[in-house]
Amino acid sequence: MALSDIQFQVMWNRLLAVVEEQAQTLVRAAFSTSARESGDVSAGVFDLQGRMLAQAVTGTPGHVNSMAASIKHFLAAFPVETMREGDSYVTNDPWKATGHLSDFTVVSPAFHQGRLVALFACTTHVVDIGGQGQSPDGRQIYNEGLWIPPLHLVRQGTVDETLMAIIRQNVREPVQVEGDLYALVACNEIGAHRLRDMMTEYALSDLGELGQYIIDTTRAAMLKAIRAFPKGRAQASMTIDGYDRPVDLVATLTVSDDGVAVDYAGTSPTSDFGINCPKSYTDAYTAFGVKCIVAPSIPNNAGSLELIRVEAPEGCIVNAQPPCAVMARSIIGHMLPDVIFGCLHQIAPGRVPAEGTSCLWSVKLSAGHGIAPRPQDPSVQATPFTVTSFHSGGTGARPTLDGLSATPFPSGVRSVPIEVTEAFTPLVVWKKEFRSDSGGPGRYRGGMGQTMVIGNRERAPFAILATFDRTQFAPRGRAGGKAGALGALSLGSGARLKSKGRQIIPEGDVLVLEMPGGGGYGAPMERDPQMVLHDVRSGLVSREAARGEYGVEITADFQIDEAATARLRQREKASMPG
Repeated sequence: MALSDIQFQVMWNRLLAVVEEQAQTLVRAAFSTSARESGDVSAGVFDLQGRMLAQAVTGTPGHVNSMAASIKHFLAAFPVETMREGDSYVTNDPWKATGHLSDFTVVSPAFHQGRLVALFACTTHVVDIGGQGQSPDGRQIYNEGLWIPPLHLVRQGTVDETLMAIIRQNVREPVQVEGDLYALVACNEIGAHRLRDMMTEYALSDLGELGQYIIDTTRAAMLKAIRAFPKGRAQASMTIDGYDRPVDLVATLTVSDDGVAVDYAGTSPTSDFGINCPKSYTDAYTAFGVKCIVAPSIPNNAGSLELIRVEAPEGCIVNAQPPCAVMARSIIGHMLPDVIFGCLHQIAPGRVPAEGTSCLWSVKLSAGHGIAPRPQDPSVQATPFTVTSFHSGGTGARPTLDGLSATPFPSGVRSVPIEVTEAFTPLVVWKKEFRSDSGGPGRYRGGMGQTMVIGNRERAPFAILATFDRTQFAPRGRAGGKAGALGALSLGSGARLKSKGRQIIPEGDVLVLEMPGGGGYGAPMERDPQMVLHDVRSGLVSREAARGEYGVEITADFQIDEAATARLRQREKASMPG
């Protein structure tokens, strides 16, 4: 009996629920804070051709979209006819999975009534993978840790203890890493179990017809959205800090009736350090940037992704080849949606936000393990630890709304509560607050950055493995809006630190992070004075900035001086050209 569109849609929705439960299982079972607290994961279901049918909402675009492309590498290593019930396969190959060694991707076949019907895949970021830690100081992939090709992790229900022993022996936090690997396997097992329940309920013997419906329907909807979007070709560029020298990201984007094409010709060559980005990760965040503006409501699966085509010259920083170091590839990848937005703003003005911090300000701290020196006083306790705590600056202002403060975009990971970090390390966060005047001025203000001050309760030295950006080139405003504030990294004693690389916080000192703010949108003098007053009362904007940037005079008792404001704005209007 032929299925109706309504029946297909019901089953499609059920499949989305299946993969969401799959992802939530990973979050609940994971050991590391990156998965458990921040949701730095992905989960999805694929047909036997390796096409992604559905992805979990929980997860990051970099993981989801690059995982979607990784299945072909697993199928090349493990053809479907060789798969057995109870198998699971694993890799952290940056060029075959999600871009750096710290991400493990696990793929598991799903069987129903003794027949292979689907593949489940998931990814998470582990706290350590050996090498020199999660720092961009490496010169080659071999410096960065354990590199695992696609291998059996579980063979017909039996864990490959040899592989697990190798992993445990090569990482600084073996309990957390091993726990995350088991969580990845459990995640896929739950997905397969729920899929079997669904197929039994709907009397399905395979996913062929449903899968084809999902892909065809999505592709048609994506094409419709693209054809409704203005056509054109535009080029945009953005300069960011880089490691030892600035990096230029250049994109040419073309919107036509048959899809969206992006070419990164003109982008800087690969770096000598670990900020290079494999193309799988470039593809992931490029597609996300396009979909945010062109087709935000269209499901993310093989049907929509195939209409976004990405080219990048081999050897440029967004198409790094082995054995380039790639540990901090997110610095580059997270900037790509802003470059795409720069193109789309030219084709369809008034639809895209200003630039934001974009690159996560993830606080990667470690002590012991040879990462940080021992205390000078031998009586001082020095507990070894490795921790990653996600935090962020502000996003760019939107065409009709302020930017979001201390919010990670485009990654979408959640910030780690400071209480969690303090609970299992000797660290203490002395300050975590919005950074006044960091949001770029505009009719709509950029999102605020934040300030954090971190110390060690044991007064022992510890290390920061810095992977920060926007400390030399600020997030730019749009349509007359001004840039957000630059970020900065320093010691409490006053010394300035580099934005990238392993650096030591001496015993008794503290680490100070001042995160960037997002760019503003529209002329600042067009901002509603009541909104400026609210910002001043909230401590987001100083009285000086209210007067100098917005032409709004705020009195000592937090009221608007209407006469002075009128004079300030009239003076600004008179000074404008034309």
